[in-house]
Amino acid sequence: MNVFQAIIIAIVEGLTEFLPISSTGHMIIVSALLGIGKDEFTKLFEVVIQLGAILAVVVLYWRKFFVFDKNRFVFYLKLVVAVIPALILGYLFSDKIDQLLESPLTVGITLLLGGIILLFVDNWFQHPKIDTEEKIDIFTALRIGFYQCLAMIPGTSRSAASIIGGMQQKLTRNVAAEFSFFLAVPTMAAATGYKLLKGKDLLLAHPENLKILLIGNIVAFVVALLAIRFFIGTVKRFGFKMWGYYRIIVGLIIIIAILTGYNLEV
Repeated sequence: MNVFQAIIIAIVEGLTEFLPISSTGHMIIVSALLGIGKDEFTKLFEVVIQLGAILAVVVLYWRKFFVFDKNRFVFYLKLVVAVIPALILGYLFSDKIDQLLESPLTVGITLLLGGIILLFVDNWFQHPKIDTEEKIDIFTALRIGFYQCLAMIPGTSRSAASIIGGMQQKLTRNVAAEFSFFLAVPTMAAATGYKLLKGKDLLLAHPENLKILLIGNIVAFVVALLAIRFFIGTVKRFGFKMWGYYRIIVGLIIIIAILTGYNLEV
């Protein structure tokens, strides 16, 4: 991977991490098109640059994370409880997940199926009761955490899974989206730390990769700042249907390309 390729993938990460369209799925396809899809450092890079994206959440919602009052302990506790299912399942099935990360066909299928769901999700949950994060209790947070685990299948989208889970638990669209952002912080921090621990030898053997990781995280951070604000605005005004159509179109393009012989495998 060179610096140009790193910037392209980081832009994709920043744009898609908090949209319900699967950042991992998009990075897998873009990496394949760039010819670096199965490179070991590429797979490390695609996980570690999530750190830049989650820092955008911390900056935009810094009061939630750093203004300490009587509610802050409960806020952190909800995030810890909600991330437990992903930590356990991610550890148990890490090898299987790595195999799925090499499959553009899996991405195409899950993008398509997830897009169909997003066409109807606004009609399924029309009577929300939880309109602030403070009203989310521990058990609701845990249930949303289980929904988030669906995103271990590439193309599903962590944000889509957790937002739909939140709406199923009676959260408004806006609160479900914001809680999904908050939950991304411990989830992706844990995934990044685990991937760095596993890949430390790769980084030590090629120190130039550290520079590429730094550039990627900076780009992902800046782009994610813009994407989060854009997504919240579109969700409030239009709901999720537009993202459903996008997923269906992209999923069909990927599936048709693969079935007609276009090689997205590297």
